[in-house]
Amino acid sequence: MKTETIQIESRTERLIAVREFVSDAARAFGFPDEDVSKIALAVDEACTNVIKHAYRFDPTKTIHVIIRTDNGSFQIAIRDTGTQFNPSQLHPPDMKEYLSHYRRGGLGVYLMKSLMDKVEYDIAPGRMNEVRLTKFLSR
Repeated sequence: MKTETIQIESRTERLIAVREFVSDAARAFGFPDEDVSKIALAVDEACTNVIKHAYRFDPTKTIHVIIRTDNGSFQIAIRDTGTQFNPSQLHPPDMKEYLSHYRRGGLGVYLMKSLMDKVEYDIAPGRMNEVRLTKFLSR
């Protein structure tokens, strides 16, 4: 198993560094450009959720992004120490309703789940929160 890590401040302008870090690793792992873009977008959404919701735009907080690769599995863990949320309370959006009202935001988790093969949460109150995004390399 190979592991790579980046740590960023909780600021939206730092998301480009995360996208580049993840894209470079996904490309090196062997994903085609379309999958690289999907992975980068999913990680961007996860980090944006941390910045907006877990840290409420507090730039003094940090986000850890850990990439683990093993046997065709490309996993990105995003860790924070912010406010927890209960992923089981999220309901899939009604896209027809969403689009008819020109809403913005609120599709992050839905997007992550549609772009990645697996999305898992490890919420530890008072400790570290982690979302794991996994994409499998099809040969």
